Amino acid sequence: MSAEDVLLDLQSKIEDNLPPEVSVTGVGFEGPQLVIYTEEPRKFADDGKIIRNLAKVLRMRIAVRPDPKVLLDPETSIRLIDKIVPEDAGIENHFFDPDSGEVIIEAEKPGLVIGKHGDTLRDITKEIGWMPKVVRAPPIKSKTVKDVRDFMRFHLNERRDLMANIGRKIHRQAHHPDQWVRVTSLGGAMEVGRSCYLLSTPESKIMIDCGVNVGSDENMSPYLYVPEINDFNELDAIVLTHAHMDHQGLVPLLFKYGYRGPVYCTPPTRDMTILLQLDYLDVSQKEGKRPPYDREAIEQQLLHMIPLDYEEVTDIAPDMKLTFHNAGHIIGSAVSHFHIGDGLHNIVFTGDYKYEKTRLFDPAVNKFPRVETVVTEATYGSNAGTQPSLRVAEKNLQNIIKTTLDRKGTVLIPAFAVGRSQEVMIVLEESIRKGIIPNVPVYLDGMIWEATAIHAAHPEYLNAELKKQIFQKGRNPFLSESFRPVDSKEIRDKIIEEKEPCIIIATSGMMNGGPIMTYFSKMASDELNTIIFVGYQAEGTVGRRIQKGWKEIPMGDETVKVNMQVETVDGFSGHSDNRQLMDYIRRMQPKPEKVFTIHGDEKSCKELADSILRKLRIESKSLVNLETVRII
Repeated sequence: MSAEDVLLDLQSKIEDNLPPEVSVTGVGFEGPQLVIYTEEPRKFADDGKIIRNLAKVLRMRIAVRPDPKVLLDPETSIRLIDKIVPEDAGIENHFFDPDSGEVIIEAEKPGLVIGKHGDTLRDITKEIGWMPKVVRAPPIKSKTVKDVRDFMRFHLNERRDLMANIGRKIHRQAHHPDQWVRVTSLGGAMEVGRSCYLLSTPESKIMIDCGVNVGSDENMSPYLYVPEINDFNELDAIVLTHAHMDHQGLVPLLFKYGYRGPVYCTPPTRDMTILLQLDYLDVSQKEGKRPPYDREAIEQQLLHMIPLDYEEVTDIAPDMKLTFHNAGHIIGSAVSHFHIGDGLHNIVFTGDYKYEKTRLFDPAVNKFPRVETVVTEATYGSNAGTQPSLRVAEKNLQNIIKTTLDRKGTVLIPAFAVGRSQEVMIVLEESIRKGIIPNVPVYLDGMIWEATAIHAAHPEYLNAELKKQIFQKGRNPFLSESFRPVDSKEIRDKIIEEKEPCIIIATSGMMNGGPIMTYFSKMASDELNTIIFVGYQAEGTVGRRIQKGWKEIPMGDETVKVNMQVETVDGFSGHSDNRQLMDYIRRMQPKPEKVFTIHGDEKSCKELADSILRKLRIESKSLVNLETVRII
């Protein structure tokens, strides 16, 4: 059955299940969802049960689009929208798309535009015909978020055509009689870096992550030349678990060499991915290296990215559905649940996850409708892979900072732009507000401020307590006056020259480049100062050498003497330690039948697999790069 035949069949089923007074003028695919066109969008808006019933019957995501003839002109529409929506919503912009019949409303408080149970949105549709879509106006202006939204609006026509093609491919008729599921490790097995896995059935091929190992020239990229994926266009989809470069850094390379399929991720992952990839290009060029792709490949990737919210069940292939769940690692990180066939098998790829509530996120989700197989990270999976609690880590950090500031020194914290920086920021904001540490400037250098702006643009992805603080109490800790972005060499030089007590959070987290090196080279010789490591330091990095106690650090043509105090505060990691990894599997509902370990050194992967087998009585194995395992 062709895609057109499928659409005709769907339209017939829709008409059979609609109330007599409601009609449709056509149906079409838009990526993973089915679009219904109607001259009566108000009737759909009046009765939310219509769409829910259709979605249940068809087992598909459904969107309603108004027929162009029922749309009011934009000027009149804006006046009516502003009349319907409370002024407190803080509407900043309206963007009308005649092709989709959508009006994108950018507001400071989207909840007031949506209304209770979506009542305000339905009122808007009834009055103007246009289907409203609400996005949050970022409280901290983010160039990345703005550029992404502008790019998508500018390429609406191209986007519409490719989404239609993606939809046809997803909803093609499955025809293979065989039933099997296989997983191939293309990178990130018994190692950390270049994560990449292929989930295959007779009908489809899904790539989960495609990362780059920025710390290795020899093992930088996954094994993308193997026969299983020698033609990238044979892939049905790419699924990104989160935005760290070791999980998504080489996706644009696939587009450079011809891939034109969808990339599924959460909205924050999309924005953060673009930020980190552009920075990767910038750093590569500054270091005189030739990056593996260019900006055009990143833009092509962005055009094909389909953002999905947590808990949103979506068809991504004729025989596969995808659902993202909170992973608690960084903003937008997702535990990816794949439902294969008509109840044939369910497999979960955890990506990187934190099974503990943190200052930023709720614990990773481990309850699913069904799960038979789990592929889990094992970064701290070794028997010795323990971390102190976050409460202990925070107290240690506060004590070290207070001691340093009391002696008029400067605190230098190397941190990754995404995740650890924002976690530490929340702790510092509360510590200063409560008087636990002195009220000194907290300078944010590198990508940290832009990454923080992306966090502020997606507060719905933060934990329940932080959301309540932002939405109900009107206190956004990221907007604290203590935080001061550093966006020029002049500001950086002034901070160094003045030698006033302060806290500096700067990238990169492992001190393999970035503005942290400038501060370190000028501050390391002063014994009043302290450098605090809050993240993992890989072997061979400058950060690891300092952590080991080296008193002289080669930096280009000079050698930096280290007299400053060197401290490590464990517990801020976005990864689960050994105990949390075991608890995640132990408490998973339902209990899985098989577990595969990845994303850790050989010892960590093997010891975690052995513990799961011995203690939990679940079949468990460590995957190896270039290995294919048959799941069923």
